[in-house]
Amino acid sequence: MDYGKHRAPAEYRADEGCLTLLIRIPVRIVVLVVVLPVRMAWDALVVTARAAHRTLLRPLGRALVRLYEPVLVPLGHALMWLAAAVFVWPWVALWRYALVPGVRYGLVVPVVWLYESVLTPVGHGLRWAYRELLAPAGRGIRRAVGRVLLALVVLPVTGLWRYVLVPLGHGAAWLVEHLVVRPLRWLYREVLTPLGHGAAWLLDQSARGIAAIGTGLWTAAVWLVRTLLVAPLHWLHRRLLSPLGREIAAAFGIAWQVAGYIARAVGRAIAWLARHLVGAPVAWAYRTACTPVGHFLRDRIWAPAGRAAAEAGRVARSALRSAGETVRQARRDAWRALVGGAREPEPRELGRRVTRRLGGTQQTTTVPSAAPEPEISSPGEKEAERG
Repeated sequence: MDYGKHRAPAEYRADEGCLTLLIRIPVRIVVLVVVLPVRMAWDALVVTARAAHRTLLRPLGRALVRLYEPVLVPLGHALMWLAAAVFVWPWVALWRYALVPGVRYGLVVPVVWLYESVLTPVGHGLRWAYRELLAPAGRGIRRAVGRVLLALVVLPVTGLWRYVLVPLGHGAAWLVEHLVVRPLRWLYREVLTPLGHGAAWLLDQSARGIAAIGTGLWTAAVWLVRTLLVAPLHWLHRRLLSPLGREIAAAFGIAWQVAGYIARAVGRAIAWLARHLVGAPVAWAYRTACTPVGHFLRDRIWAPAGRAAAEAGRVARSALRSAGETVRQARRDAWRALVGGAREPEPRELGRRVTRRLGGTQQTTTVPSAAPEPEISSPGEKEAERG
């Protein structure tokens, strides 16, 4: 790198003056102070939005996608069916089975019958009466009225116009021509036309003088406005407002970038502090305290308690099953004792008849799981043994 040569700054422009260089640093400092909170708030919103998208919106979207087919689609079909049943089908039924038949049989059919059976014959009759009776009578009346009007109005008016008004009009026209038109024509040609030409020439000369005076005044006013207003404003815009606006725009861009660097540094510092002040102690507490306690509770308390609960559940289900079987057997025995129904055949030795005696002994082949029979026989059983 050649350090001997002096290079101009990257943003240097040939039209920049000392005023631009003086206002650049203060403007950038002020803009940085204004933009920094906005950039930090923007970065915080971006981080919050990304965290919400990663931890909330994306799982929620996946859950909705998974629930779409089994839950949302049937729910939508059910809502559509309910909406159709509540809002569409009653109106369709009302239209199809009430309004259409009512209009058809209550309005259209009577109107069609009235048109075909009443109005059409009446119209044909009126047309025949007009064609056969009224039209010939009207033609005769029209001829008679025409002749009367011709004799009483047209002929007198025609004679009055032809023999009275037309000769009078010719005489009046000759009088107007010689007494009014020709004197007025001479007056216009010999008097008014020269006067009009002179007045027009005077007005033209006056207008030219006024225009020359107005042009001079306008030129002077334009020169004054350009010299006293436009030139200072142009100089102010070129030397002050344009550099100031350019510097403010550049300062906003640079301040936004610098604020981004500061916001990232602050975010990294906050993350480092949160990781070392909150995350590391919580992780250490989780590893050293919560995990062993959880393993102890899982292995020494929850697992034996689960096994004991499962064993107790099995014992309770077995006891309930035995109690239910005993209750069903007692209910069947009580029912047979009350109504004297036929007993179910019991397993016994083939070819030997079992004789039941009160207090006596009997030789039977029983099943170990079979319930013992009662010593007192019911009347129905005695009748069955006698038979």
